[in-house]
Amino acid sequence: MADVVIAGAAGRMGCRLVALMQEDKELRLVAALEAPGHPSLLHDAGEVAGVGKVGVPITADPEGALGRDRVLVEFSVPDASLGHLRMAARQGGRAVIGTTGFAAAQREEIERLARDIPILLSPNMSVAVNVAFRVLGEMARLLGEDYDVEITEVHHRFKKDAPSGTAAHMAQVVAQALGRDLTKVGVYGRHGLPGARTHHEIGIHSIRSGDSVGEHTVSFGSLGERLELTHRALNRDTYVRGALRAARFIAQVQPGLYSMQDVLRLP
Repeated sequence: MADVVIAGAAGRMGCRLVALMQEDKELRLVAALEAPGHPSLLHDAGEVAGVGKVGVPITADPEGALGRDRVLVEFSVPDASLGHLRMAARQGGRAVIGTTGFAAAQREEIERLARDIPILLSPNMSVAVNVAFRVLGEMARLLGEDYDVEITEVHHRFKKDAPSGTAAHMAQVVAQALGRDLTKVGVYGRHGLPGARTHHEIGIHSIRSGDSVGEHTVSFGSLGERLELTHRALNRDTYVRGALRAARFIAQVQPGLYSMQDVLRLP
């Protein structure tokens, strides 16, 4: 049984991780973390999650919570996640990170830390979304240059980064399949008079509305038809179950940087 530390344990994702972990026979919650000053500190993580006492208080002591071979599971903000990863690396831990919005320099540091400990980093833990990542590249290659690519994502009003990590990764998958440099062809929203759509651009558009868990649509359009691939998350449990599957995977592997594609063993 793998020992798991949940960071952000009182948040939306953290609470569902605590709740669903109680059903998992291969993972054991040993520590729960929140930011200093959080109102849930010292409360039982299970009670905060609405599943009754689990005997694990929420603390603000990551150094004390993390340890050798303990699996950190985190969905938070880049700076906090990177700080926890540094601690995990010093202590010989493991990590599953669903945080999005890392800057290029931060991703490079994560790659360096992964030389010492196993880290799974994924912009989306959903099994279906990761199958979509795999399929999108093939769709783009088969459709080729005659189809315009537009990506739209919808999330709740509280999401801080835009576009979502999932949408950004979808755009990267399509760009690579078509041999394009996303930094040169990515267009993030349009306003005013931008002119006619250029042939190679990939549009990425973000909508923030209400309590939407997450919706992503990739549209391939030509003169006369449009083909769309859409994923809609109906609740957060789809991400949580994927993260728990990732935790079981990362508990058994050697140091390195992994993704959900590795967990699902997708080519």
